Amino acid sequence: MHDHHSAHIVAADMGYGHERPARSLEHLAVKGEGIIVANNYSGIPERDRKLWRKSREFYETMSRTKSIPLVGDLMFELLVDKTQEIRPFYPRRDLSKPSLQLRQMYAAIKIGLGRHLIETLAKKPVPIITTFFFVAFMAEEFDYPGDIWCVTTDTDISRAWAPMDPKKSRINYIVGNGRCAERLKLYGVRGDRIFLTGFPLPPELIGGVDAPILKKTLVRRMCALDPQGIFRSHNERTLEAHLGKGVCPMKKNGHVPSVMFAIGGAGAQERLAETILKSLSHPLRRGTLRLHLMAGARPALGKRLIEEARRLRLSSVLGKTLVVSVYKERAEYFKKFHRFLNDTDILWTKPSELSFYAGLGLPILMAPPVGSQEEFNRKWLEQVGGGVYEEDPRYANEWLLDWIASGAFARMAWNGYIEAPTHGVYRIESVVFGENLPIHSLPLIV
Repeated sequence: MHDHHSAHIVAADMGYGHERPARSLEHLAVKGEGIIVANNYSGIPERDRKLWRKSREFYETMSRTKSIPLVGDLMFELLVDKTQEIRPFYPRRDLSKPSLQLRQMYAAIKIGLGRHLIETLAKKPVPIITTFFFVAFMAEEFDYPGDIWCVTTDTDISRAWAPMDPKKSRINYIVGNGRCAERLKLYGVRGDRIFLTGFPLPPELIGGVDAPILKKTLVRRMCALDPQGIFRSHNERTLEAHLGKGVCPMKKNGHVPSVMFAIGGAGAQERLAETILKSLSHPLRRGTLRLHLMAGARPALGKRLIEEARRLRLSSVLGKTLVVSVYKERAEYFKKFHRFLNDTDILWTKPSELSFYAGLGLPILMAPPVGSQEEFNRKWLEQVGGGVYEEDPRYANEWLLDWIASGAFARMAWNGYIEAPTHGVYRIESVVFGENLPIHSLPLIV
């Protein structure tokens, strides 16, 4: 990064979805500043903190209601999903009318929410790059003197992402896929304010424009996910053209497939994690599969999962074929999560912003979505061929191992690498700071 390439990188502590992409852009942050969390930064006024906290607690509580039998889905749909509804894309039409959620945000801004944050950032008026639309609106309403960039975090977005008066707005949008670009136009955002870059994936997992780290990881992953060479035998020339020739490392190091189950920031997938643990207990004991339960920044959740593992008599494999990771601080979680992905072959998670990680050649095994935006993420993943919806998790010991043996996950890993955007983090730096990089442009796939 050049010395003059610096920005305020602003996220929000609302689950993990807004902070994760910000972490991939942290290298662009003003020196010594790091990621600014809009609802939990140093010096935040107590009134602002309380307003933010109520909003976050409501979302996390409603997300967890999804797991309540019979009534959970209905409660979530009525109280959360309806306010964040993404209307059908076709037929193309004017969707610029402000939603209730958008009006509520602007009402909060009118009483001063965010003024302190924006006035603090304005002391050094470098570009703001935010992964939370609310912050972009604050910056515009409180006359931030620098450029304002908003990074979308899903494959489709609600009306709440576009400002109240989109045609007059000076907010620039960095979008992860073509559907988001086209959706913003329906909301009234001008085309010259929309930049199709791809989602910002962790640069430490890519290694630069030529992606040397990613390619090395992908070679190992493809071998682990294609133990009988079924996929390789049909695609040998294509694989060699992209990744080079060579014997699969697994023949030398005995690498067994590694599955990470990532629990969302609201903790709504705890029961599913317990079901997976029970189902996969036998292959974990036999050493034919590795399972990594990522509990994130929720120590109590991590403790319960370890207790469940012991109840299932898996104490002997804890720290070996079974790993439970939990962290006290969110920053540490994000850093370690990215590091662990290098050794992960299958990512099992709800189709959140992690859907974009298919671009790393990481097949996504999808748990049930939470919210309409995750339904769109699921469809996008299936369209690019980088992920598949889970079967009954009670029988994962059967279907999961079958899919590995058949080379199905290797096919998904390859499809994700080829079809999903990989270089978003570099394109973002290019468009924000006006630097030309030797990266191909993205097709407008909607």
